[in-house]
Amino acid sequence: MKKKRKWPKYLLIGFLLLLLVGGVYAYNVYSNFSTTLDTIHEPVDRKTPSVKRTDIVEFDEKDPFSVLLLGVDEREDDRGRSDTMVVMTINPATQSTKMVSIPRDTYTEIVGRGTTDKINHAYAFGGIEMSMDTTENLLDIPIDYVVQVNMEGFEDIVDAVDGVTVNNSLAFDGFQEGEIDLNGEEALDFVRMRYEDPRGDFGRQDRQKQVIQGVMKKGVSINSLWNYKDIFDALGQNVRTNMTFDDMVDVQRNYQDAVMNVDQMIVEDGYGETINGIWYYIMDDAELAEIQSTLKEHLELNDATE
Repeated sequence: MKKKRKWPKYLLIGFLLLLLVGGVYAYNVYSNFSTTLDTIHEPVDRKTPSVKRTDIVEFDEKDPFSVLLLGVDEREDDRGRSDTMVVMTINPATQSTKMVSIPRDTYTEIVGRGTTDKINHAYAFGGIEMSMDTTENLLDIPIDYVVQVNMEGFEDIVDAVDGVTVNNSLAFDGFQEGEIDLNGEEALDFVRMRYEDPRGDFGRQDRQKQVIQGVMKKGVSINSLWNYKDIFDALGQNVRTNMTFDDMVDVQRNYQDAVMNVDQMIVEDGYGETINGIWYYIMDDAELAEIQSTLKEHLELNDATE
């Protein structure tokens, strides 16, 4: 009869300790994650579902959904303005995400105010709700969720994931051309620059996309588990969203592949115009219609093919 191999006692004890430590660590990660999401969760005061949608999004059924990312410059005694406005539509069936960065000087109707102005003024006038309603009206799609990021704290988020790597197409202000690694402060300077770029806001859109993707990739990597406290602290202090804890868990479980495959649509065919002494960006009607149609189709809305 073949003898059973006996494990040395110290190996068995070590293995049990490893399981115990791993279990405690996993619990701490989950507990901190839950606490952070409770902190950043902030309901929005608007009709659900959107007036542009007939049914509520069901993450368990893997429905496509949209998110408005607002990068806000918060100021003392002032709500500030949305420095960055990015719309993302996520479709797990196609395992893809569409991303469009809206030029902040875009001339459009400010829904709920009855005026036409720069789109980034919607946040100053009516906060998150007015920004969502105005973006919905411009793109003619439902905006299901919103993520607001304090741009001054954005560098803390980049630092928490141990920096990002981007491919820079234009050398400027100490940023060399080609693949470069950025810490938080550098990443903020990288996405904000636009006056030295001959492409203006369009070059800025590309840089925003690269940094956002870099944070997303680092955030879901296994290495980020070791920095989870720094990441959760940075998120808790600088991010607000109407997504609940359960929403985010479902997105992580059902949409992860789609979130990592990003296709950016560039707004570039419009023109600048000065109205009453103020410079605005006027979107090209044909380009806007194409973006609207693409996003509707990606969200699988009924009227997308009509």
